[in-house]
Amino acid sequence: MAEQRDYGLLAEFETTSKLLHACERLRDEGYSRWDAHAPFPVHGLDRAMGLRPSRLPFVVLAMALSGGAAAFALQWWIHAWDYPLVISGKPFFSWPAFIPVTFEVTVLFGALGAFLGMLHFNRLPQHYHSLFRSQRFERVTDDKFFISVEARDPRYDAKGTAKLLEEIGATNVEMVPE
Repeated sequence: MAEQRDYGLLAEFETTSKLLHACERLRDEGYSRWDAHAPFPVHGLDRAMGLRPSRLPFVVLAMALSGGAAAFALQWWIHAWDYPLVISGKPFFSWPAFIPVTFEVTVLFGALGAFLGMLHFNRLPQHYHSLFRSQRFERVTDDKFFISVEARDPRYDAKGTAKLLEEIGATNVEMVPE
C-alpha cells in the first residue's frame, strides 16, 4: 500500500483582520511556503504576507514596446523598402501615417503580455490542487478566509505549526493530504 503524504495544514479564519494578523505572524515567524485565500480582495494582504511587487508590469511594457516597434518597422519596410509607391506626393517614409497602426499593435501586444504574463506568474491553468480535497475549503469562495501552510516549508512541523495557527486565531486547523 502506498504511503500517503501530506500537503500541509489548512487554517480557517472568521474575519479579514484575523487573517491579516495571522499572515503577519506567519511572515514574522519565517515561514516561506504558505498562502492566504479569501473570497474577495483584501486590502493590505500582500504587505502582511511580505510579498514582493509583481513583475507583470515589466512583461506588459516589454510586450507593448516590442509590438509597437514591430508594427512601425513592418510599415517602414513595406512602404520604404520592399514596395515603395509615391502616393499623393508623400515621401516613402511618411511616419505620421504609421502612428495609428503602431498605437493599435502596441495596445494589442500589451494586452497579450498582461494576459499571458498573468497566466504564467499564477501558474495557470492548474486543474487540480490538494486543497480541493478539503470540504471546508469550498467556503473560500463564499464567506471564509484560509491560510494554507505547505509541508515543504523548512519551518514546517505538523504539531508546532498547527499549534501556532490556533494561537493566532484559527477557528479550525486540518491536515490536507497530498
